[in-house]
Amino acid sequence: MAKLIISPPAQLLRRLAAQMPNALLTEWGNYSIRTRITARSNQFTFFVTNEQTGHPCLDRQDYEIISRNQDAYIKKNDMIEIRGMIGLEEPVRAPISLFVETANVNIAAMQSQLYFSPQENHQSIMKVIYTPNLFPDFRDLPALIAVDFENYTTRIMGTDYFGESKKGGLRMWNKWVYDLGGLALHAGCKTYFAPSGIEKAIVIIGLSGTGKTTTTFNSHLGSLPVQDDFCALFPNGRLYASENGCFAKTYGLDVTHEPEIYNALKEPDSWLENVAVDNQGIVDYFNGSHTTNGRGTFTLDKIKHRVPYNLPEVSHIIILNRNFDILPGIVQLKPDQAIEYFMLGETTGTSAGGQAEAGKFLRVPGTNPFFHTYDKLQGQRFQSILEQNPEIKVILMNTGCVGGKSEDPCAMKVKIAHSSRLLEALLDNEIHWTDDLDFGYATPENLIPGIPEEIVNPKCYYRSKNRQVEYDKMVEDLKLSRRDYLSSINE
Repeated sequence: MAKLIISPPAQLLRRLAAQMPNALLTEWGNYSIRTRITARSNQFTFFVTNEQTGHPCLDRQDYEIISRNQDAYIKKNDMIEIRGMIGLEEPVRAPISLFVETANVNIAAMQSQLYFSPQENHQSIMKVIYTPNLFPDFRDLPALIAVDFENYTTRIMGTDYFGESKKGGLRMWNKWVYDLGGLALHAGCKTYFAPSGIEKAIVIIGLSGTGKTTTTFNSHLGSLPVQDDFCALFPNGRLYASENGCFAKTYGLDVTHEPEIYNALKEPDSWLENVAVDNQGIVDYFNGSHTTNGRGTFTLDKIKHRVPYNLPEVSHIIILNRNFDILPGIVQLKPDQAIEYFMLGETTGTSAGGQAEAGKFLRVPGTNPFFHTYDKLQGQRFQSILEQNPEIKVILMNTGCVGGKSEDPCAMKVKIAHSSRLLEALLDNEIHWTDDLDFGYATPENLIPGIPEEIVNPKCYYRSKNRQVEYDKMVEDLKLSRRDYLSSINE
């Protein structure tokens, strides 16, 4: 190796970033890095195994050749090692090291904000080896993410998107947690004090871009955020955090609706990626000319938050669905429905998943594209958790629109303010539930101040627009397609 810098201080990371030709200094004194690749390379991600896992696989013999090529490259190029922990508490605490090219120092800097601090005698159990400027000499692929669970090592090459580093570690943590008997959830979590005065936790599940971070960080009845992206839940009811910082989506970020995230990203030691910055350093979160998947990282100490250990019992699991037709703004699921909707993982994709997902209707079991094996096992573990914790209520929330896409002038947008009001009403026991005759889940029976009736009762909206026939057809089609999908993933 030409040179290895171990856990460099933040000042050195900034000095190295200032030398990057694609680094833009903002008006706030932090840097926005413009990358070649603007989203995760899902299509180039392979699990190293000779067995079937339900995911694209890479033969171990081919992996050994790829590994040798990357190791030879590393010997000739300066590298940085970031040491840390995924998970703060036993048993989920996993020591990890990121090795990344110094030429892409922003990846090291951003990752250092998400790991918990390493222990004094750091011994890595997991490794992420990241060479953005080495393109894989394999199957003519432009990029490659090879996940070796046997050795808890992820090798990344040919992409410079920070999210591959973050998810490289969390994907391995998924297996780590599962093998311990728990389930890693693609979810944020927050705590609040219930009307009884007892502190409780809420888990917010959703694909990137569905409002997971927004819902987690917005205050509801004095709630405090703990985690914005992954947490672990066990059948005994214990909940654990994974990261010490936030990786926030920035396109359309507005100080009025998301002040905590907006102000945290203004700090000089926060980092931005693919955020538009003009020649004067002015940041424009509404400029998506390069990508609408702009991101930013900051440490949790930049916001008011709940310490991420010794978390209270979970009262609610919220499943977010960015839907655009007949899903109400909020519904309560029965236990058997909770498992089904968890496995359906329905939403509309965003730029976070790349061009292949943006704007498309998706079904991703558990809304977790990082689960390490057959998805039916994820569903079985989730079922075990709910059976042993019957007090947990599972809620489905629509963060999109009713009656059409957001650009449709006739559609009714479920605004951030609507979702916040609905969540507050839920936590404050304001909602009186009644069974929906079409789907069997419970919907609000009473009007909720500040919420248009059409958002909690889409059938009312479609009837008022003389679209009842369309509504009935969507109900029929959804039931059939959901049944077929659930049968296919449970085979």
